[in-house]
Amino acid sequence: MSPSIATAPALPTVVGPHFTLASSARLLGTLQVGPGAVISRGAVVRSVGGSVTMGASSTLREDAVVVGTPERPAFLGEKSVLGPRSLVIGARVGALCDIGDGAILMPGVTVGDRCVVDEGSVLPPGMTVPDGSVVFGRPGQVLRVLSAEDLARMQQRRGGNLTLTAPPLTSFSARDRAEDAPMGQLYAFRDRHPFVHPTATLFSSAEISGDVVIGAGAIIGAGVKITGDLNGPVRIGARVQILENTVLHLLPDTMLVLEEGVVVGPGCVLHACQLGAGTVVEPGAILCEGSHLGKGCHVSAGSLVKARAVFPDYALVEGFPAVQVGTRTSPPESPRWVLRPEDLPGLRRMG
Repeated sequence: MSPSIATAPALPTVVGPHFTLASSARLLGTLQVGPGAVISRGAVVRSVGGSVTMGASSTLREDAVVVGTPERPAFLGEKSVLGPRSLVIGARVGALCDIGDGAILMPGVTVGDRCVVDEGSVLPPGMTVPDGSVVFGRPGQVLRVLSAEDLARMQQRRGGNLTLTAPPLTSFSARDRAEDAPMGQLYAFRDRHPFVHPTATLFSSAEISGDVVIGAGAIIGAGVKITGDLNGPVRIGARVQILENTVLHLLPDTMLVLEEGVVVGPGCVLHACQLGAGTVVEPGAILCEGSHLGKGCHVSAGSLVKARAVFPDYALVEGFPAVQVGTRTSPPESPRWVLRPEDLPGLRRMG
């Protein structure tokens, strides 16, 4: 039986006296948050050990993802805005910044105050952006300093007020809810039914439909969508991780296979591809139909793997479109932004 279609609420749900969390957004862990902050529909914040901070009047727009860990905290400064489907993974964004739609900020990135990161830009690990900069590109580069016109637009978007007041932050912890189902949302499609191994973990907002098999110890993160409805199977091996707001789907008469130990970062899109054991796909990558990566490959953040592209074992894959830029001598190490089993008990969602 196919799932019914529900209409999303028109307005966000206020969950505290100081900030707003949309009903379809997910907050995992403990957030340090200033008054007036907004987490919009479909957005996900994963704050392991209280490692994510959102300053006063900051905004996380639709389907954006922020991930912080104790080793790599994430910070969004006062009156800064992360655009729809943007990804901030262990990075720091200063005050009064505009981060464009689909931009990707990787671990260790530091963006100064009053900066603009244009849509689709990818800031590589460790990049530092000076105050008052405009950044664009894959990888991102500082194009110029902020102009008077840029500053005027920034002021207009904030109601004419660029004043920073630095009010105190509040520590807000998500709490357990009865609807935190351990198996997410599973839907049959005609005669096809998902199968999830009892030891796998699905966050409650993950949605799985059709001919999908998820193996032992796999972790399917918040907001993930896996669709096995169109004449082909989805097979996800043991100990695979598919993280926040990633989408997996098929074309007719195709299949999608992730072998054991594969890691897929937040905000990715995988179309009918095959990934060998131990492959790591960094945040925001797109893998098109018929592409095939061997075991132990590494796909860089924001890369586009073209349809029917084939890469051998241990390939380093990067670019838009992606090419092989090197060969590993050993399997990729587990990234710091993965979900560790010991983190799971503390990551309960609110909303």
